[in-house]
Amino acid sequence: MIETIAPLVTAVLQEGTTAAAPAIPNKAAAALAVGLAALGSGYAERGIGAAAVGAVAEDDSMFGRGLILTVLPETLVILALVVVFVVPN
Repeated sequence: MIETIAPLVTAVLQEGTTAAAPAIPNKAAAALAVGLAALGSGYAERGIGAAAVGAVAEDDSMFGRGLILTVLPETLVILALVVVFVVPN
């Protein structure tokens, strides 16, 4: 999978290296960062959610911990979304 993503990332990063760089490559890089963070977060939540449901089935007092651990990877997407506002136009 990394072999298919690497040329796309390289092309996006190389487009923004000219002296008069347009705003589009910066926005594309920001969108790529948010998208990859969302994919990673979803992948992590898949395993955490399954484990949390199993833990709650065994012991009802584990609900709070399971909920916190399930929501924790979503903070990565929120932080990646900050990149969209930090990247200059």
